[in-house]
Amino acid sequence: MRRLSTSGAPYLLVMPYGVHFLLIVAFPVVFYLILTLHRWNLLSPMTWVGGTNFLNLVSDPLFWKSLWNTLRFLIIHIPLQIAVALVLAEILNQQLRARGFFRAVFFLPVVISGVVVTILWKQLYASENGVFNEVLLGLGLGRVEWLTSPFVAMPAIAIMATWKNVGLYVILLLAGLQSIPRQVYEAATIDGANRVQQFLKITIPMLNPVLLTVIILSTINGFSLFIEPYVMTGGGPLNSTLSMNLFIYRQAFGFYKMGYAATLGFVLAAMVFAVVAVQRKFIEKEF
Repeated sequence: MRRLSTSGAPYLLVMPYGVHFLLIVAFPVVFYLILTLHRWNLLSPMTWVGGTNFLNLVSDPLFWKSLWNTLRFLIIHIPLQIAVALVLAEILNQQLRARGFFRAVFFLPVVISGVVVTILWKQLYASENGVFNEVLLGLGLGRVEWLTSPFVAMPAIAIMATWKNVGLYVILLLAGLQSIPRQVYEAATIDGANRVQQFLKITIPMLNPVLLTVIILSTINGFSLFIEPYVMTGGGPLNSTLSMNLFIYRQAFGFYKMGYAATLGFVLAAMVFAVVAVQRKFIEKEF
């Protein structure tokens, strides 16, 4: 009896994790995949439709619109965020007074609720009495329809998202910069390399692992765009800020098309995986 209890002890220890995996991970994933092949509105029983959800997705103009909007956001947001984060990290890497204070200030928006930040920026972007337009008027310039113009709304959201998330990437890049030995720069200076050459030939290559992490995190967060258009524009004007996640949310909880929403989520997850894989291969090969 004692031998049996001893041999069964490892299984008893693993059992909590096994139950957690089955209930929290395995079951939702299997149910999710099954849902992509059915039509379900939460009230009536599931109806088998096979690949109809995928066919509807291909012919849905709003899907392509939301996909283009998301890609347009990424095209603006990722380079802007990397550039701003790298510049701020370089500044904080210098011998500055109150450097710890500025690190905390840059990181503060990351820990503030996304809804609170979005509401704040919505007021800043207001057409009539928003701070940004008041500043433009004070400079003798005209108002900008930040959130009501189909051409300006998505770039405006990208700027706000950059301000919200840049603090995290500043900290990551700053840690990477501080890990580069100063002797490398001193040797390059003796060899006659200027600051630009040192940045391109030393800083960027030695920051490659951190840059890869920052770009991947930025991409995943960019594809997760939801709160900003939901609160600031509702996906408008003219669906110009309708992101993939907002489109999925509408299909699931606006029209109760759970099967179609699951299919959209599956395609979005596959796209994120593909884009991140390409980024990783390209960046590691380039540097």
